[in-house]
Amino acid sequence: MRLTQIAMALVLAAAVAFLWLASAQADQFYSVRKGDTLSRLARRYDVSVAELAKRNSLKTTDRLYLGQGLVIPGRSADQETLALPAAIRRALTGVHVTAGKWKHIVIHHSGTYMGTVKGMDRFHREERHMENGLAYHFVIGNGQGMGDGEIAVGHRWTEQLDGGHLRSDELNAVSIGICLVGDFEHARPTAKQMDSLRGLIHDLLDRCKLSPDSICTHQQINTLYTRCPGRHFPTQAFLAGFKDKK
Repeated sequence: MRLTQIAMALVLAAAVAFLWLASAQADQFYSVRKGDTLSRLARRYDVSVAELAKRNSLKTTDRLYLGQGLVIPGRSADQETLALPAAIRRALTGVHVTAGKWKHIVIHHSGTYMGTVKGMDRFHREERHMENGLAYHFVIGNGQGMGDGEIAVGHRWTEQLDGGHLRSDELNAVSIGICLVGDFEHARPTAKQMDSLRGLIHDLLDRCKLSPDSICTHQQINTLYTRCPGRHFPTQAFLAGFKDKK
């Protein structure tokens, strides 16, 4: 009986070890390119600057040189939730971004239970009389009208147009707008929405060469008071998660 229990324990331990190994990615090897810094690479690969520096026997303040070989620590399965669908990555990287054009990434909610890009575009054209329609550069669905966590890329991003999501024209000219479908005065964003938002912002920070300090909510940046994106959006915790990786 005791031998049977020992055998079962060994099998269980082996299974746990296998699942742990399967959930982690192997380290990657990277050759430094022009413009790379530890902080930019940390954001790109979703690791902390401290972890990346330690893995390569560097100080967090060290500068990198062209061709320098680095080890990028493998990411866990949980961190893989930040990975964006290939089509969204192509939409981000396939657009020419003028250096220095964008200064802010602004988070909004739609203030409605459900929503679609087509419906928002029609409202902004017909009710708000916006020539370029959809005010945001990106919309993230909540499962009501769009898929839960689905990211829609608006033409304001693909054509690199100013946003229409803020009261100030000057701020719209330098602010990327991301709208999550939902009314976060009365409910929380879904887990999939938050995963998509994190992944999207990680890529935008890298693509536009911005720091985590560029991320803000509509309420924090608008020239007139607004409660957007609502009291149930976890503003403090969300922003802190990016600043921890500086």
